[in-house]
Amino acid sequence: MRMRGKTAVVTGAGSGLGRATAIWLAAEGARVACVDRAADHAEATAKAIGGAGGEAFAVHADVTDETACARMIDATLARFGGLTTLVNSAGVTSAAGPEPPAEEWRRVVDVNLAGTWLPSRAARAALAASGHGTITNLASIYGLVGGSMSPAYAASKGGVANLTRQLAMQWAPAIRVNCVCPGHVETPLTAPVMADPAWRARMITRYPLGRFGHVDDVAAAILYLASDEAAFVTGIALPVDGGYTAV
Repeated sequence: MRMRGKTAVVTGAGSGLGRATAIWLAAEGARVACVDRAADHAEATAKAIGGAGGEAFAVHADVTDETACARMIDATLARFGGLTTLVNSAGVTSAAGPEPPAEEWRRVVDVNLAGTWLPSRAARAALAASGHGTITNLASIYGLVGGSMSPAYAASKGGVANLTRQLAMQWAPAIRVNCVCPGHVETPLTAPVMADPAWRARMITRYPLGRFGHVDDVAAAILYLASDEAAFVTGIALPVDGGYTAV
């Protein structure tokens, strides 16, 4: 019960990494606000947590909307009376190729980067008031190295990694800010790419551990960074990548 007595907001909690993270935090004792722009998906995650004996509720919000971000924090404070943990998991990929049109570039950067900054700013006061607030952001291996993803995705995730470092410096000591940088993980978001046998055969050779990631691999790392076990850890970009960035 590493999160007993803590309250968390998890964005993108309706599926994939966000859903797994919300479930892991709740299983360790956290009360969780499950945020997603797909209200039914957020509700499904909250119900899954409740069915397992945890405490959670769903919040419908778009993380690129400043007003919606403020409302989701207010709803969490009204429900739980405080906030100790924010996980910025909401994000998108892009299939636009190496030269995305301007509209696609703006969409990806807005969701992935502004959608990390706006919830963080909205949550800052409540997290600081807790005396031991944490923010954990979702970046990517492509925020650390170049690769096959679109430049919009890589730029946005590189921005998340450096935003993490900046906020860790600005908001210490009241708030610890870290990010995880997952490798290729099997989620609904990545399914269209990872379903290609030729792509899988080519990409798996980059992984010394010989497999792609699972959502639980990433959720476990997020749990560690959000817990008191990481009380002396801030400003890091932690690869959870099966050795991809070591090659």
